[in-house]
Amino acid sequence: MFTKSGRYGGGIYAHIDIAFEFASWISPEFKLYIIKDYQRLKTDENSRLSLNWNLNREVAKLNYRIHTDVIKSNLIPPDLTPEQISYRYANKCQAWQSPLS
Repeated sequence: MFTKSGRYGGGIYAHIDIAFEFASWISPEFKLYIIKDYQRLKTDENSRLSLNWNLNREVAKLNYRIHTDVIKSNLIPPDLTPEQISYRYANKCQAWQSPLS
């Protein structure tokens, strides 16, 4: 448990188990209210994080497609055999993504 002073960020903060026990000490009805509100806050938080994660996933997928298309169209000569193309393609992809290359 710790306190934090300040105009907008101040307050007393405690582990959730301590907060629930303190709420039950006040009244069972208050404890139920605190538990329901905590569950609502966690559900909202998970929903926001899920949207952000899905957005990042889609952007990464689009960037991957752009990188691979650029490699295929600009960095691999058309006169290679399929085996040479796959080897060259793998090397170019690795070099493109490696920070040390």
